[in-house]
Amino acid sequence: MSEYLDTYATGLAEQGYTDHSIRRQIVAIADFSRWLKRKHIDVQALDNKVVDQFLRLRRRQQQVGRGDPKALARMVAMLWQIGVVKQPQPSVAVTPRSRITSEFRRYLLEECGRSPSTVKNYVPFIDQFLSERFPNRAPSLAMLRAPHVTGFVTRHAHRLSPVRAGLMVTALRSFFRYLRHRGAIATDLAGCVPTVPNWLFSTLPRFLPASTVEQILKRCDRKTSIGRRNYAMLLLLARLGVRAGEVIRLSLEDIDWDSGQIAIRGKGGKLAPLPLPPDVGAALAAYLRRDRPHSASRRVFLRHRAPITSFANPSTISTIVRRALKHAGVESAHKGAHVLRHSLATSLLRQGGSLDEIGELLRHQSPNTTTIYAKVDVTALRTLAMPWPGGGR
Repeated sequence: MSEYLDTYATGLAEQGYTDHSIRRQIVAIADFSRWLKRKHIDVQALDNKVVDQFLRLRRRQQQVGRGDPKALARMVAMLWQIGVVKQPQPSVAVTPRSRITSEFRRYLLEECGRSPSTVKNYVPFIDQFLSERFPNRAPSLAMLRAPHVTGFVTRHAHRLSPVRAGLMVTALRSFFRYLRHRGAIATDLAGCVPTVPNWLFSTLPRFLPASTVEQILKRCDRKTSIGRRNYAMLLLLARLGVRAGEVIRLSLEDIDWDSGQIAIRGKGGKLAPLPLPPDVGAALAAYLRRDRPHSASRRVFLRHRAPITSFANPSTISTIVRRALKHAGVESAHKGAHVLRHSLATSLLRQGGSLDEIGELLRHQSPNTTTIYAKVDVTALRTLAMPWPGGGR
């Protein structure tokens, strides 16, 4: 495998691995290469089974380093990418039920244009419905009736949160509309899916007082590269109300320094230009000039540890917010990234901003989404309150 080591080492260096880490990985791969030679296994025959066989032997000999399995997996992945070995196709058992859910998944992605996250939420509910209705046989879709649908929702809705229950009934309606479109069912079962109560104004928005948000920003560590990166992300959340996923998707091309605007890629890939506040722009510029690691990635925010890539999951941003709250000594029942979005909307409303203006900033598709913030406008609500019988005392 010696002829591929230079390419491998170069790739590691580009991903931000240290020289010491690269040397350790090369040593592990060299040991693997010698074992392949003794076993008369060609590089072209490599697959995960061969790697597992080597690692089992090394574990019995207690000669496996902590990073060896990942190093070998990276090497095999690189050989896949450059075409030296064939990438194995995952062996998935094809059953009548999995075929139905796979076709529904394709329909959502390709014909409806739904996002992968939406599909990820919908499909498990459909698979569960089919497995319960047809546990030991191939699904006979033409036999589905309204009681089967209502019974499934009745059994499961009370065990789920209101949001998850809403996702379940939406997924079922979408599935039955798909089946009707295909001609697999003759009855409009989508109309049979019961509605799960989730009162729009039953709760208050989760928010922190404006002074508390400023306390979190002030206590943010700006003495380190990671701290300055996190401070820039927190400012985006607090000043513009962006979502965690929108922070991750922000690219270098989305910042227009000349016009002082930033383009936010929201739900459904919609691009919304927003004004770039001075403190947010200053924090972004400082991070990009001093702290952003060198990378071929065009995403603004990157990991600081190898492999240097963009963040994979919005939950990482929520983790950063939770740590910032803890560092600032802020006690809050809600600690995710969305609490800063709600806090911004609440603060703007109390400063005299209209619901329409707030909805435009937060990029709500429906005005009804913004109306929940009217519940925290105590000053305006006082004008609507009926006088207490007997007068105030």
